[in-house]
Amino acid sequence: MGERQVAPSERQLILETDTDSKVLSTSRSYHVGRDPLSDIVLTDPRVSWHHAVLRPGEGWWTLEDLGSTNGTFADGRPVQRRSGVGPGTVIRFGNPSTGPCAVLRAVPPPTPEPVVPTPVTHATGTFRQPTMVRQLVTRTIRIGRALDNDLVVDDLVVSRNHAELRARPDGGYDIVDLGSHNGTYLNGQPVHHAPVDAGDIVGIGHSAFVLVGDELQEFVDTGEVSLGVQGLAVTVDRGRRTLLDHVSFPVGEKCLLAVVGPSGAGKSTLLNALTGLRPAEQGTVLYDGRDLYRDYAELRQRIGLVPQDDILHSQLTVRRALGYAAELRFPGDTAKAERQARVDEVIHELGLDARVDQPIHSLSGGQRKRVSVALELLTKPSLLFLDEPTSGLDPGMDRSVMHMLRGLADDGRTVIVVTHSVLSLDVCDRLLVLAPGGRIAYYGPPEEALPFFGFSQWPEAFEAFENDRERDWSGQFRASPQYYQYIAAAMDQPRLPVSSAQGVVKRPKAQSWGGQLRTLIRRYTAALTADRTFLAIMIALPFVMGAMAHALAGSELTTDTALNALLILCVGGVLTGAANAVRELVKERVIYQRERAVGLSRSAYLASKVVVLGIVTVVQAFVLTLVGLFGVKLNAPDGKGIFLPPLVETAVAVALLSFTAMMLGLFVSALVRKEEVTMPLLVLLAIIQVVFCGALLQLDGVPGLEQLAWLVPSRWALGAMAGTIDLHGIVPQKITADPLFEHSASTWLVNVGMLVVLSVVLGFIVSKLLRRHEPAIMRK
Repeated sequence: MGERQVAPSERQLILETDTDSKVLSTSRSYHVGRDPLSDIVLTDPRVSWHHAVLRPGEGWWTLEDLGSTNGTFADGRPVQRRSGVGPGTVIRFGNPSTGPCAVLRAVPPPTPEPVVPTPVTHATGTFRQPTMVRQLVTRTIRIGRALDNDLVVDDLVVSRNHAELRARPDGGYDIVDLGSHNGTYLNGQPVHHAPVDAGDIVGIGHSAFVLVGDELQEFVDTGEVSLGVQGLAVTVDRGRRTLLDHVSFPVGEKCLLAVVGPSGAGKSTLLNALTGLRPAEQGTVLYDGRDLYRDYAELRQRIGLVPQDDILHSQLTVRRALGYAAELRFPGDTAKAERQARVDEVIHELGLDARVDQPIHSLSGGQRKRVSVALELLTKPSLLFLDEPTSGLDPGMDRSVMHMLRGLADDGRTVIVVTHSVLSLDVCDRLLVLAPGGRIAYYGPPEEALPFFGFSQWPEAFEAFENDRERDWSGQFRASPQYYQYIAAAMDQPRLPVSSAQGVVKRPKAQSWGGQLRTLIRRYTAALTADRTFLAIMIALPFVMGAMAHALAGSELTTDTALNALLILCVGGVLTGAANAVRELVKERVIYQRERAVGLSRSAYLASKVVVLGIVTVVQAFVLTLVGLFGVKLNAPDGKGIFLPPLVETAVAVALLSFTAMMLGLFVSALVRKEEVTMPLLVLLAIIQVVFCGALLQLDGVPGLEQLAWLVPSRWALGAMAGTIDLHGIVPQKITADPLFEHSASTWLVNVGMLVVLSVVLGFIVSKLLRRHEPAIMRK
């Protein structure tokens, strides 16, 4: 059609589609297509990803087709290149008669606008229109999930009675947390009782409340949030090596972003920086305008992270694993039916209905990844990060997982996936390519990436990254139109000052510690009982070691048998205790890291291990002692122990030794990096216990060796057992004349007391070692 002039008064137009209307500003162009980041989004399959663009001109508007597959039509005529359009023009995309329709209309004369709540802008972020406005007419407003609250928040992460906004005599207000499970936050920081000023943001679950005059306005995070990355920089080796080099890019709402690049390009470093696990040394991450590092204590609950390794106990069924996770993440006052309904909802959303009663370890790789994603979706995160979700999967399963992520983004989340796979990049909205050195080599639509680099296949591009390290990939991109279009123009807004991210995030006091402990104990017990191999070993070990001790002891402890029998009891106690615990922390490290980031109490986690393993270990120790010494004449003085019958008193010493060895096993498990090294260390521990227990070497009065043996649990356990039966009276040798072997109450109490002290000290050290695996921003 011919181009026609449009009067200047008609230059500002309204574009109406079947679902929306938009006022077109004369200061910018408007892109039309299926791309969710387009200015005008049309989901009809006949519309191309980037279909057309409307541009303001000198006195008119032009419509340009961008090489779409099915064409663009203005008033029934195809748009070959550019056509002038104005009020009354009917535009169809993909088909001249039945394609999606858009009509241009003139802007009507201005009329008085009704007074509506305005968006609230504050230093911690910019919010959209409020979802609720309440006049402050009462002195106290109670907020929570229960229906009897003044403000009801329909959010499972909110407690039934969560917080109160209380009026002060001077006219101000205080926010008071009512012992909630997930905490109450003021401007991103956890509080229990704090004054609230005008413009301050009170965070409760997915809702934010702001005082505006005599109104309390609520803004709900529905998941459609943007992410702004500004100047992230990370160096190591005291600045000599750069992992991220001032990386900046925007991520729009409901966007699926893939991050690719060769090994060593900084993908994992970027993921850690974006999630707050290890903040960047410089730069800012903006969660819908809010500083993620500063407000991490609150915003961490809205971030889902699926690591490369599974974050669920593989021995449990899908339903049980998600059920325990829901108990830990939702308040203790959440009804079981509410939790189960949410679990069933995510199971159905991820297509796992047929697998709910199947153990996780028996699922395929793609199905296990879906279960991990389901775990993160329990709390309805707005940002979902995934690290190598398709690693080790076949091409078909790779495609399936990526399409699942596409669906999650379309449902109203921002999804960022770090991947080595390039098979399904076409389902993503944006692609970030990192070059060696942590620099951006490309950011934009995936289909434009290879043409930008000048290659036809991704392997060629990755080879070029490795072989042509002198090439300025970042500089080439910054000089390109893609950089201006997809980064510079999209981030053309006032920037927050770039600041150091080395601050400390205050954590709220752990809520429902007892509830967490009970859930962790039940989950850990279920996982142990489901592991039949481990269960069989735990049952068999004390019987085997006890039978060996009984064979050595014979029917009576004599000069020839007494010392060896006690030595075997020591070795058996050490092995049963240490073997139970030596793998338990390192094999769950990824699970602990993720759960700790969303509010798991470190002490509750450690206590659950100590309680469950401690009960198992003590029972094993008593079985070991009874099997080893039942029916054996112990020859204790007058047939009595120091405080209890000899057999019982010996069992107590072995139980304390086994418990202390269990704590030593937890220490090793928290210290090592890989599960494979725990077994060699277990053997080493057993050898040390044998050598330094005092049955083979003279330790008393030997400088160095005696002091070193104080750190060895079997040294004190053997002393307690030897004192019970008066070993020196049975075996009158120089080695049994050790002062720790005396048959006296004070000596026996010192021996068992030292076992208790060693257990406590080891528990404290394990707690400190666990801290190393928490998000860096959370550490005090």
